[in-house]
Amino acid sequence: MSRILVVDDDQLVRAAIEVCLRRGGHEVVIADGGDAGIRALQSEAFDIMLVDIFMPRMRGFDSIRLFHEAAPEIPLIAISGYSFAALEIPGVDLQRMAIDLGAARCLRKPFRPDTLLAVVAECLVTTASRAQRRPA
Repeated sequence: MSRILVVDDDQLVRAAIEVCLRRGGHEVVIADGGDAGIRALQSEAFDIMLVDIFMPRMRGFDSIRLFHEAAPEIPLIAISGYSFAALEIPGVDLQRMAIDLGAARCLRKPFRPDTLLAVVAECLVTTASRAQRRPA
């Protein structure tokens, strides 16, 4: 069973993600914003982080940067209600920005439960294969 930290300022989003992940067999820890998420990351071990990009008291992509710097070995899935392919803003690629700041994958809210579980599974496989390749 993997442990997943979910960081989002929206209570309904957190609840929906929690239900989906628990049904998928994962243990879930919820944080209601960036500060709570960083505290959880400092005191507990996780296999994956799902982090909202835009939260109160964090400027834009600060959340991705801060969480990745706090635990660079933990895959971070960036989630946002904004389109990652920002067609309305020429030249801005939000997905590329999130990945450059440390996100392993990006999901746009709302996403389907099967999509979330598939992305989580991909991150877990990638992490496991990296661990197997490390020298003892």
